[in-house]
Amino acid sequence: MSITGKKTTDAGRQGTKTVADLPPRERLVQAASRLFYYEGVRAVGVERLISEAGVTKVTFYRHFASKDDLVVAYLLTKDAYYKGVAEPLAAGHPPAEAIDLIFEAIAEHARERGFRGSPFMNAAAEYPDADHPVRALVSSHREWTRTLFRDLLTRLGHTDPESAAGALLMLYDGAKAAGYLDDSTAAHKTLLGAVRLIRSGG
Repeated sequence: MSITGKKTTDAGRQGTKTVADLPPRERLVQAASRLFYYEGVRAVGVERLISEAGVTKVTFYRHFASKDDLVVAYLLTKDAYYKGVAEPLAAGHPPAEAIDLIFEAIAEHARERGFRGSPFMNAAAEYPDADHPVRALVSSHREWTRTLFRDLLTRLGHTDPESAAGALLMLYDGAKAAGYLDDSTAAHKTLLGAVRLIRSGG
């Protein structure tokens, strides 16, 4: 589970296609994904993005009216990625197992080299205005996560799926912070114990 935008050996196995062969918009989103995640949104200017993507300023503004629009596009790719990991697990396994597997995926993600926490929480920290489109997307992603957990807990027969889903959402957020700041092995053990306690109604 990788959200960093780093090159992998998979790209090499797909033939000779390189980043330079991608459409300009995709190059910009890939550059943003890498730079925003590792360096922060505010620290990276439009000129840097243009240079990293190998496009012109005219091309940048043809695709994005502002840098904030590119931030939204970057987060949309992360939203799609997390959904692509979690939704098949939720659909393909019994609910208790699906919940555990989703958190296992988060724990594994937090052990990846270069992990710097949640891209959504990182972006939210740089956009204090709750009405900003970036914050709206962060809220939308968290609400999708809450709903996913609530639906799984309802299928499981939990006595209070709404409250338990909120607790799991807090763990979901906290697991990424702990994975970045704490020892990942210890955080993994604590996380899974808490998840099982919540989903069992304990």
